[in-house]
Amino acid sequence: ARLMVTGCYAQTAPEEIRRIDGIDTILGHNEKPRLLEFALEPNCENETKCRTSVQKKSPLDRPYLLKRGIRSRPFLKIQDGCEAYCTYCIVPYARGPSRSLPSEKVIECIDNMKRAGFREIVLTGIHLGNYGLDLTPQSDLLSLLKNIRSNSTIDRIRLSSIEPGEISDTLIQFVANSTSGSARICPHFHIPLQSGDDDILRKMHRPYTSELFKNLVTKITQLIPDAAIGVDILVGFPGESKAAFNRTCLMIEQLPVSYLHVFPFSPREGTPAYHFPNKIHPDIIRQRCRVIRKIGNRKRYTFYRKFIGRELEVILEKRQYTSQGYMRGTSANYVPVLMEGCDDISQKNEIVKVRIEKVGDDLEDLKVFGRKLCMRREEQ
Repeated sequence: ARLMVTGCYAQTAPEEIRRIDGIDTILGHNEKPRLLEFALEPNCENETKCRTSVQKKSPLDRPYLLKRGIRSRPFLKIQDGCEAYCTYCIVPYARGPSRSLPSEKVIECIDNMKRAGFREIVLTGIHLGNYGLDLTPQSDLLSLLKNIRSNSTIDRIRLSSIEPGEISDTLIQFVANSTSGSARICPHFHIPLQSGDDDILRKMHRPYTSELFKNLVTKITQLIPDAAIGVDILVGFPGESKAAFNRTCLMIEQLPVSYLHVFPFSPREGTPAYHFPNKIHPDIIRQRCRVIRKIGNRKRYTFYRKFIGRELEVILEKRQYTSQGYMRGTSANYVPVLMEGCDDISQKNEIVKVRIEKVGDDLEDLKVFGRKLCMRREEQ
């Protein structure tokens, strides 16, 4: 076997990795798209190859296109790099400045994916809201989405994580008006909060307040009542008092968010927060993570239950629980549904209409069950 290491750690600390016995190849971010090529080349005895660099002017590489069968909802990376320099984050040092895939290449990739049989594409980036600011002429994410809507026939476009201050009223309204027709934009926002305490947000170098975040979520739910709103929470940042953590919990309890991604603070050497005083004990961090994950489970349960008895269109993804004959699909607003009567794997990637019948009561392992409905040809 050949052991290869890549990622931000490989980019920022290759010499540390080089000291680990058995490592064959260390790949930086610029080389990562060629991982398969390096994996298949002949072994070089007694020599660890280290190809790491962050080229400040390197363009975003054209992404590899997936063949049908690997994913049902493939990722298309349209942006890389970050210049936000949050005090806890190593990514700007590892990824370099923001680079965007030109819009004409984005459209070309989407069209190729459509021809390969995909129905939904997830647009991703390290700092997605910064898309286009480095291009000439300068552009932005909203302009790209308008271009996709006008010039692509893909069924659904989903956005990955976007910073709170980069979700404008105009973008929310555009998504609200784009949930039907070709290249409809999924009513789904994933927004990093990290903390509901303004003092912690300042220490994190996050450019918004808890009040801005509350107002943003309120606007989204007013314009798109069924939208899924996911939230990132970073627990145990240095100096996070019990009161600060409780403010985060209370804020999440009060907001109509749909699910949480909860992360324990992990110090990264080379970032300012690595040297911050008042570190939180790991046992306390773990306990706080358990608390807020339970809140997230309840939020997810409440969000799923609002769709009982309603119809959703889902993309069939893969067989689940073979003995029961279920298949899994995902709705535009990010509800995972298990369906009976859809166990023919040839239906993968098809869009089907489903009536939601039941939501399980196990909050640690929530399952949503639905029944496939017949769709008229014009609906498909």
